[in-house]
Amino acid sequence: MNETDWLSRTALLIGKDSLERLKKSYVLVVGLGGVGAVAAEMICRAGVGAMTIVDGDVFNTTNRNRQIGALQKTEGMSKAKVIAKKLMDINPDLILTVKDNYHKGEDMPLLLETTFDFVVDAIDTLTPKVYLLFHCIQKGLKVVSSMGSGGKLNPALIKVDDISKTNHCDFAYDIRKRLHKLGVYKGITAVYSPEAVSKESKITISNELNKKSMVGTISYMPAMFGCYCAYVVVSQLTK
Repeated sequence: MNETDWLSRTALLIGKDSLERLKKSYVLVVGLGGVGAVAAEMICRAGVGAMTIVDGDVFNTTNRNRQIGALQKTEGMSKAKVIAKKLMDINPDLILTVKDNYHKGEDMPLLLETTFDFVVDAIDTLTPKVYLLFHCIQKGLKVVSSMGSGGKLNPALIKVDDISKTNHCDFAYDIRKRLHKLGVYKGITAVYSPEAVSKESKITISNELNKKSMVGTISYMPAMFGCYCAYVVVSQLTK
């Protein structure tokens, strides 16, 4: 083993064959906020060979409590471009496609025209999230989807299960309800927490694009959800 190889410790843990499978894999990450950016970074650090990252948003002040790309100096900058720069600094050999734009329900098939080995759904807006998941199922793509990390405090309660088994998560309930109308009941791996969310942690807002409410968040919970998503991807791609 070459100790100067930046992936030498990964190879020591999972084996050279599994690492080679990762290097030949192509992963899509949609949404680069508190969950998605961490998932993308951890998947990149694991040694995945190709990625497409998608987000049309820019960093703002309120992102700094939980999003790894959010700094004073990155406020107003594209999330996709900031995260892309970091990923390429981690692995200069990464084959990276950056999509700095929003994708709505009707254009999800276009986004999924490429054959991905795994999709990470870290979208926090209901309609595009549901349509991404629906079209992943239609195309037979492996997908892991983050449910709501907002309003949660205890990382020990995070679970990984089929979306049909998610419980005590309002966001997951809304997603399931919409997917049922599209004929999808199972087959999506979900990262979620059944921890109760207090009413005091939610407020109604009118000044943000595609959002009608805001839920309080703590620094580590979205990152933990992102790490769980990365675990699902890496563990399945290395089987």
